[in-house]
Amino acid sequence: MFENINKYDFTEFQNNLVSGDYEKCSEFVKSIVANEVDIKQLYDDILKRSLYNIGEMWETGKITVSTEHLASAIVETILSEIYFKIITQNKSNKTAVLACTENEFHQIGIKMVSDIFEKNGWHVSFSGTNTTSEYLIEQIESLHPDILAISLSIPFNFPTLEKMIVEIREKYPDLYILVGGQAFLHGGLDRLQKFSKLIYKANLDDLDEYLKQEVTEKL
Repeated sequence: MFENINKYDFTEFQNNLVSGDYEKCSEFVKSIVANEVDIKQLYDDILKRSLYNIGEMWETGKITVSTEHLASAIVETILSEIYFKIITQNKSNKTAVLACTENEFHQIGIKMVSDIFEKNGWHVSFSGTNTTSEYLIEQIESLHPDILAISLSIPFNFPTLEKMIVEIREKYPDLYILVGGQAFLHGGLDRLQKFSKLIYKANLDDLDEYLKQEVTEKL
């Protein structure tokens, strides 16, 4: 049984991120991991929540862009530090390609998604930020993935995401495509309903459940 994430002071972690205190942030997360908290809850309820709030603070002028960038860098480092809790030797025969849309430069969300795939034994090709549809098509041709996951952080880039899906669908009409990211907090999912075999999961817990059940059975 996992320990309850709610006993941990979320605001303490967020404040340390804003102040750029890597050491305190790292110690905080490591204490959570040591107490066997569900990694999905750590990601969603502490790390992602903090970064979303810090992003809003930057958008409203409460912090500088350098503060936001430092907070993101600290979280990326922490994800690398706790990766040992994610990786499994129990691999399936499933493959996923993961990337951010073109002109997107925030990759932490899709990195968390990648970790959940790996936690479930998938082979993962992680392309990171600012990925073109041409590159993704090359990856699909080479790896023959069971699913493609694309992250969108900025609502302004919805047309870019739609264009990418159209281009990929022209060559791979039956490929499952998973979409998600901070941009969907503001709506926009209805713009993608015209695409078949498109999946949206609002959080990592839902994604984890999907990978454990539906994907294993259907793909």
